[in-house]
Amino acid sequence: MYSIRIVKVIILVFCANILLAGEGMWLPFLLKALNEQEMQDMGMKMSAEDIYSINKGSLKDAIVHFNGGCTSELISAEGLLLTNHHCGYSQIQSHSTLENNYLRDGFWAMNKSEELPNQDLVATFIVSMEDVTEQILKGVNENMTSKERQSAIDKNLDAVKKAKQIESYDDVMIKPFFKGNQYFLFVTRTYKDVRMVGAPPESIGKFGSDTDNWVWPRHTGDFSLFRIYAGPDNLPAEYSKENVPFKPKHFLPISMDGIEEGDFTLVFGFPGRTNQYLPSYAVSQTVDVLNPAKIGIRESALNIIDKYMRQDEKTRLQYASKFARVANYWKKWIGESTGIKATDGIGKKHKLEKEFTEKVSVKDKALIPYRDILPRFEKLYKEIEPYALSRDMYNEIVFRNVELLRNMNYLNRLVSVYENNGAEGYNAYKNRLSGYMGNFFKDYNATIDKEVFTALIEKYTAEVPIAALSDPLVPMLRSGYQGLANSVYDNTMFTNAEATTKVFSMEPEKAVEAIKKDPAYDFGQKLTKAYNENVEPKYTALNTEISELQRIYMKALMEVFPERRFFPDANSTMRVSYGKVNGYHPRDAVYYTPVTYLDGVMAKYKPGDYEFDVPEKLRDLHAAKDYGPYADNGKMPVCFIGSNHTTGGNSGSPAIDAHGNLIGLNFDRVWEGTMSDINYDPSICRNIMVDIRFVLFIVDKYAGAGHLVDEMKLVNPKKAEEVKLNPSVKTDVKSGKKAKIKAKNKVKGKAPNR
Repeated sequence: MYSIRIVKVIILVFCANILLAGEGMWLPFLLKALNEQEMQDMGMKMSAEDIYSINKGSLKDAIVHFNGGCTSELISAEGLLLTNHHCGYSQIQSHSTLENNYLRDGFWAMNKSEELPNQDLVATFIVSMEDVTEQILKGVNENMTSKERQSAIDKNLDAVKKAKQIESYDDVMIKPFFKGNQYFLFVTRTYKDVRMVGAPPESIGKFGSDTDNWVWPRHTGDFSLFRIYAGPDNLPAEYSKENVPFKPKHFLPISMDGIEEGDFTLVFGFPGRTNQYLPSYAVSQTVDVLNPAKIGIRESALNIIDKYMRQDEKTRLQYASKFARVANYWKKWIGESTGIKATDGIGKKHKLEKEFTEKVSVKDKALIPYRDILPRFEKLYKEIEPYALSRDMYNEIVFRNVELLRNMNYLNRLVSVYENNGAEGYNAYKNRLSGYMGNFFKDYNATIDKEVFTALIEKYTAEVPIAALSDPLVPMLRSGYQGLANSVYDNTMFTNAEATTKVFSMEPEKAVEAIKKDPAYDFGQKLTKAYNENVEPKYTALNTEISELQRIYMKALMEVFPERRFFPDANSTMRVSYGKVNGYHPRDAVYYTPVTYLDGVMAKYKPGDYEFDVPEKLRDLHAAKDYGPYADNGKMPVCFIGSNHTTGGNSGSPAIDAHGNLIGLNFDRVWEGTMSDINYDPSICRNIMVDIRFVLFIVDKYAGAGHLVDEMKLVNPKKAEEVKLNPSVKTDVKSGKKAKIKAKNKVKGKAPNR
């Protein structure tokens, strides 16, 4: 009864009132009941069945989870996959050499035999979704401790997974929603042969680089092309030359009509993580304590790496992908904190919490358990703050920014495997680690890493609470941070590929002995031991309490405010967000229009600059206004913005028009609105998309890869609507075409007059 009541509450609050356009990340299989009418009122011409169906091909069958971190979409009947340039960046980089520098020059396969295989790159489809809340929460009640509750849930999860009947090539995934108050099951299908087809040079695909990252106006052609290959039965298969292009149930037609302000937009993808329902204490801690610490660490590392990248082309090539990964969230955290302050996000939380307190204070027995939630939150967040700060700084240094220390964690695992599983276990893990190390040293510079280590260890010991340190570390720091760095980096074996290979060639017992004597390993062990003893246990205990309280708070919010509408936080599952093409006011007296053009690229052009250089051919096409059929009133559109609610993981998501056609490719958010993960505000939260016509222009006119455009299905949905046809003529909502429209009003299969 408890689980049924929760589901009823969720449905009630979903349907109670209308959110502002753009807010929310919705489960596609619930659109019929929850969102269809609102979406159609905003201009959508499709039905919910056209978006998600298990009985026929629908939009969801064209949406692909790209390697578990980004989104991609199918745009042809031959498995052609479109995603962001930054999503395919690692693959582009891995195929690049100084002789064939695909990052600098771009890559285009002129036929399928030239398409490049990629080790460990996967593409995952969602086959079906279903609500399993009742089964997962069977036997669970509010009198249980959090440990008892989780134990019961784990047993139920295992039982439901085992009972679910699936094909041998499919998998089952069950995820919690609304902080563990609801559960959904996903059947997934993963393809393992995904080949690189095309990518523009980074002067297009990464134009503006770190300066323009998270910024509007944007002029980045952030796209790349891949292709899914399958076995002869169209099912997943390991890479083989005998594999054939995948035949999808549905792929996205491409609109040649472009966009206008106010047009309906739908973004379909796999958003990673949001926290819309945090209490004010958590948001304040993020803005005032945790974000500044993480920003400071990454800024120190980035300044050092940037200095070396600007001095040497080989170093720039080695560190381009790593720099981008570090810089991405550095800038995001700055924008997040700024946006929360600018929109009074914490003040809005306080207002909600005041209303909540007033409502639970009334004489309603059902609400009595909720009266102490906010005071408990205040106490817990105050207690966890020093441990959360230590944890964030430790993770930033040991796992993300100092490469040698990150590798010491892998070696520590290797040692543990040997001690627990003997030589057999050691050799199995060593073989995996050897492959990683081989790739690692291709893009590693010990001089850079040593300088980063020196700066960040100084920052760590100066800024984290003293509990994060321990006596064994103190003597090591007496020689100063540079002295410590010299001691570690000048004597370790693990900044050198040959020395590392030599250790791995030893017998397990000898190798483990050598690893344990290494100064980098020794320092890493002492740092980790101090953290594990003084930080991790207390942080975990407090965070467990907070997580359980957050679940109760989520349940309470939905019961206390039945007239309000709540949507589930992102958790890397398939979602739909919908909004409109809209500009915004970032500050007083300034309005940003929603579309940028190639003219803006040329205005930013700086010859020889690694962020703002422009290829000669693109400059020539612009000078000649040679845009083919992709121009809009004589100008070449590049990017546009909308009010769709997006986050990390939505990179590569398709921007879809009212008819179900592809109009753009999501790749970023505006800097002023990056706080949408915590506090969506329709006044400044905008997602940034590449205009699909710019993608086609680059593929066709710039790269001369028109054969790829020939694979696609190009349509004119707006022009079709303007034709006065017999009302009995039906609209194909997938393509946006009218069934009997004259040929002159549509584009058949390929773009004419290229």
